[in-house]
Amino acid sequence: MPETELMDAELRLLEARLRERRAEIDAELGGLAQTLVEVREARGAESVDDEHDPEGPTLSSEWSRIHGVHGELAAASEAVDAALDRVASGSYGVCARCGRPIGFARLEARPEAILCIACARAAER
Repeated sequence: MPETELMDAELRLLEARLRERRAEIDAELGGLAQTLVEVREARGAESVDDEHDPEGPTLSSEWSRIHGVHGELAAASEAVDAALDRVASGSYGVCARCGRPIGFARLEARPEAILCIACARAAER
């Protein structure tokens, strides 16, 4: 397995950022879970006329929006967990496509990145 070019201090910094991001995602998911419960309860209320409320979004559209955000956060959570697994296994910072080191600047911007910048650009085409 190729060695990464990350120095120990850089790796520790990136791992700390990943753990911070994981905690942020957990907090956001917890808040969304409560909001989903509230919307579900409001949708179940017999007196709620969801489609004819002139103020604000309908409960159905709010449910869809929150559900979409929840899905995005769940995907971000999986990406962070996978990055933390790579840190633990010693493969963090190695491009999954070409096997070369992922630069510190890229990892600093996107700590969960699995592709080096060259491979990421090629994948976008």
